[in-house]
Amino acid sequence: MTEQDVLFRPLAAGALHLPNRVLMAPLTRNRSHPDGTPREMAATYYRQRASAGLIVSEATQISAMGKGYKDTPGIYTDSHVEGWKPIVEAVHAGGGRIVCQLWHVGRISHVSLLPDGRQPVSSSPIRAKAQTFTANGFEDVSEPVALDLDGIAKTLDDYATAAKCARAAGFDGIEVHSANGYLLDQFLQDGVNHREDEYGGSIENRTRLLREVLDRVCDVFPADRVGVRLSPLGQANDMSDSDPEATFGAAYRLLNGRGLAYLHVIEQFFGQDTEEDDKALLRRLRGLFDGVYIGNGSYDAATARQAIAAGEVDAVAFGRPFIANPDLPERYRIGAQLNTPDQDTFYGGGSEGYTDYPALDPAH
Repeated sequence: MTEQDVLFRPLAAGALHLPNRVLMAPLTRNRSHPDGTPREMAATYYRQRASAGLIVSEATQISAMGKGYKDTPGIYTDSHVEGWKPIVEAVHAGGGRIVCQLWHVGRISHVSLLPDGRQPVSSSPIRAKAQTFTANGFEDVSEPVALDLDGIAKTLDDYATAAKCARAAGFDGIEVHSANGYLLDQFLQDGVNHREDEYGGSIENRTRLLREVLDRVCDVFPADRVGVRLSPLGQANDMSDSDPEATFGAAYRLLNGRGLAYLHVIEQFFGQDTEEDDKALLRRLRGLFDGVYIGNGSYDAATARQAIAAGEVDAVAFGRPFIANPDLPERYRIGAQLNTPDQDTFYGGGSEGYTDYPALDPAH
């Protein structure tokens, strides 16, 4: 490592002190028990990747109604807490830091995944043109119902409970997932949010749920241990907004004044090109947030170095490269060849394609 290598300059993200800027993005792997308790092998998986500057856990549902995919983990029961504890301890034993990404999928779910076959919930009763992963493989998502005010109050309680469970499990912080067309994004963007109450219509109303979620979770973790994930380009799970710059500009301003650990932004989705107009929008939005900014989206070591050196991002979260390269920071540090990820083993299964990717030979 050299002092000139910006990837390995330490970074203070609120109260989180990161030794490098090669961060592990949240990666859904569908390997938990059916009740949402992580399996034992997850401790090995995360421990192998503890050299990341920060690990953001796979998306973890805050309630039974927040579940949208088969065999994803939860963080709302005692068994979930006990299942996550050895994972967090393993990361800490490896010198790492890990935050829990709190997730409610909203309408991106299926009745077979929810308690008593209930319909998914959303801001409005608009079915997404999207699919999810069930016991039968990929299926079209089910038609949702709109959350009423009592349902919103219950969801806020669920976020608080999940944050308390994450704290009990020993996580270093939490990340509020407000991206990719999941519940909080479904309230933010007016392509889905057609409400006429205090949670719909104006931008102030559409950002209300995110604001209230942050109020609740920041009563559990200090704000400087809380991050937020956004996707301003709205390219996932059938999302759209009539004025994304105004909507997400308001969201960035809302986050800017809260003393959060970081803002984590999906700037590009895998396999999709980002148009120049979209890149310009991201740059304009970037100027509205003064805190630590994490970029995510098809970066490699070279483009991450360029973006950090130019001050466009403070750190980069890597997804697929971390699946296949448990020691990704070291590989980037010395310029070693990367393992190739096996997409057939991304979702579900056992240790194959999960804990069996080789690290570098220590003799290198």
